[in-house]
Amino acid sequence: MNRIQGLLVLALFAAIAVLAPGTAFAAEGGDAGSAGTIALAAGIAIAGAAIGAALGQGRGLAAAMESIGRNPNSADRIQTPMILGLAFIEALAIYALVIAFLLQGKI
Repeated sequence: MNRIQGLLVLALFAAIAVLAPGTAFAAEGGDAGSAGTIALAAGIAIAGAAIGAALGQGRGLAAAMESIGRNPNSADRIQTPMILGLAFIEALAIYALVIAFLLQGKI
C-alpha cells in the first residue's frame, strides 16, 4: 500500500471513529432505523464502494498495461479478461449505489 492509500484508509477509519459513537447514542427510543443513521449508512456505502472500486480498477489496469508493455504481442489475450475484470469491479460499485438508493427510500 502506498502512502496515499494509507492516508485514505486512515481518514476513513478516523471519520467512522468520530461519527459512530454519535449515531449509536442518538437513538433514545430504541428506533434502530432513524433517518440520520440510514443516511449515514448510505453515504458510507457509496464512499466505501467508490474508493474500493477505484483502487481495484487502478491496480488491475496498471497490471494489464505493464503486461502489454512487456509483451506487446499478447495485448489481444490480455484485453478481454481485463475488461471483464473491470466490469466485475464496477458492478460492485453499482450494487452499493442501488443499496444506497434503497436505503434513501426508507427515510
